Amino acid sequence: MNRAVRTRRLASPVRVVLARDLAGPLDGAWWPHTASIADELPELIGAISPRLGEIRAISINWSSLEGSPDLDALNTVTRMAATRTVGHQRLMTISGAKASAGLLVVPCRTSTVLAVAVMRQASGLPVLPADADRREFRTADEIVCAARAECALWFQQLGVPIRTPAGESHPAVTV
Repeated sequence: MNRAVRTRRLASPVRVVLARDLAGPLDGAWWPHTASIADELPELIGAISPRLGEIRAISINWSSLEGSPDLDALNTVTRMAATRTVGHQRLMTISGAKASAGLLVVPCRTSTVLAVAVMRQASGLPVLPADADRREFRTADEIVCAARAECALWFQQLGVPIRTPAGESHPAVTV
């Protein structure tokens, strides 16, 4: 399956970003185009296989009965902003022959500005000083901090090692 997908040309590119070093537990983010994640999974696998190797396992932390989180609702200005909590995030771990990666799944209906901010922060890409004070980037920081904590706990419960082989380093990859 990994090879067949790589040769296919996509009408809509896969929106995924991975950190330079896959040191986990959260190594990047994936922003699918639709709510049909299963339909987009082959393209995701094709996009990240060069970094991870042949994909051997995928784990998710949600049920098909759960609704996806509304990240844009967190981006609204409220009087109680200081006490708000970021709810359960959709996370996945993808294990390959060479490495594994933990991804935050950004809901498809998330606004572009917030989704890009979440993806940049989840993968450790730099944030421009002009963007750092924007509400979307502050919200993205809250989302990613909560996702990192949730991801670490989830992976610990699963016993999932999220490490790249020693000495291997890759630039951040946006596909």
